[in-house]
Amino acid sequence: MTVSAATGAGDSPQGDDKYLVDPYADWAKAEGIPVHLDFGHNLLALETAPWDRYGARGCFAHTHGMGDFMANYILEVEPARSTNQVRHLYEAFFYVLEGYGTMTIWLPDGTEKVFEWGPRALFAVPLNATYQLTNGSGSVSARLSVTNNAPLLINLFHNADFVFGCDADFPDRVGNPDYFSGGGEHFVYNKDSVKKMNVWETNFIHDLTSFTLYDLASRGKGSRNVSLVLAEGTMHAHISQIPSGSYKKGHRHAAGTHVHAVDGEGYTLLWYEGDSEFREIPWKHGYMYTPPFWMYHQHFNTAPAPARYLACSLGSRRYPFIAMRRKSAEGQGHVSVSKGGRQVEYDEQDPRIHRKFLEALEANGVASDMGDVFDEPAILALPDEELTGVIKTPKSVGPAI
Repeated sequence: MTVSAATGAGDSPQGDDKYLVDPYADWAKAEGIPVHLDFGHNLLALETAPWDRYGARGCFAHTHGMGDFMANYILEVEPARSTNQVRHLYEAFFYVLEGYGTMTIWLPDGTEKVFEWGPRALFAVPLNATYQLTNGSGSVSARLSVTNNAPLLINLFHNADFVFGCDADFPDRVGNPDYFSGGGEHFVYNKDSVKKMNVWETNFIHDLTSFTLYDLASRGKGSRNVSLVLAEGTMHAHISQIPSGSYKKGHRHAAGTHVHAVDGEGYTLLWYEGDSEFREIPWKHGYMYTPPFWMYHQHFNTAPAPARYLACSLGSRRYPFIAMRRKSAEGQGHVSVSKGGRQVEYDEQDPRIHRKFLEALEANGVASDMGDVFDEPAILALPDEELTGVIKTPKSVGPAI
């Protein structure tokens, strides 16, 4: 294969455009579909347009916290239609927002794999394998959220023709053939006795709302979780669940983690150290956001049933890729900020956080399940003047990890 000097999004940079080039941004703009940019998005409501590359409709769902390596786009496959056959050198996770259909994947050995998907399914395509999506409905469009590391690959090679036209095969990325039918393998390991980790290795999950999770109390009362290794990739995903009337502990990490609310209702609070006000994003199926680098964030379930979410980022449990992701796999993401980690323990958090939560529960007619952790009557009785000023966070100790 011959690779030209072109960026794949137009001519080579010239003159004033020769420096500070962003090949991924140039490529996205040249694809001719809407590029939405915000803190987060309701992916079910974003405007799409015909996307020639896929032969379907699409848009880019970019966020301020996407970072340097990760991005997201929407594919909308119209009724009784199929996409073009596509292959690319970047990894991608497909999360089904709505609709039903099939995925056909042509593997390096010539094998053709076909599986059916529906709402809240999650799957990955082995690296650079050719694939095609088909909408199984004759009347309703299907919409999928595609989280990917295209910015990493397109900016690295700065040649989109190569990223989408390379004919290299990666048979080691296929995994067990049963992985395409929902099969998988469960692994448990302890890293230096710091943290017990549950990992599920597969290529396809039928429904994230019913998938088996495991206790992970270090992230919050009643928290459940499983990490995923999909298509032997360097991208990470995990599914977490928050019980009714409860919430996760606040924490912070690198940019690029795309968080999808799978079910339940509530909200997420985000803030930087030193802020006096929180940023709030609603929690509902279809919403996706990415916390910017080192911005605290915390998830709250105000519904009468458990709430689940899907988080996708760079650096899998098998291939951490970046140092901070490796630290997370070693358990440091569950260590208090006051002890050199990245988490805000319940007894260290700002009292405004729990008071807001109690008020939201009352509005929804849902009982708190946190009364054994907090003195809730005392928090509700705090004078308003004590709930202003800089948001309380523990003092950082040690390196930023």
